[in-house]
Amino acid sequence: MYASMRQYTVGAGSIDSLMHRVDEEFAPAISQEPGFVSYFMLDLGDSEVQTISIFRDKTAADASNELAADYVRENLGEFRLARTSVTGGQILVSRATPEALDEMHRWGRARVQAV
Repeated sequence: MYASMRQYTVGAGSIDSLMHRVDEEFAPAISQEPGFVSYFMLDLGDSEVQTISIFRDKTAADASNELAADYVRENLGEFRLARTSVTGGQILVSRATPEALDEMHRWGRARVQAV
């Protein structure tokens, strides 16, 4: 498996609003891509966010970078996102329980509803 990680500076709007949009629009789209395994978006603080896309092969992970760039350009202009880095590589060790993944998604939805 391979990961692609993208970091952005958010120039306008709230992180919560951005995460809601990504959860409702981009996450469902990327999850339909061939080789998709998982997707995460992290609030790094100081108007910084990072996304992590996991795919079964390097080609699909690399393609997710272009998909993300297109989505940001076409749909998230009001947030004035600036991509500050793109990295990735082969995943050598991983662990996650279904309960942990469900909890992360539930927490994200609760956070957006509280705004």
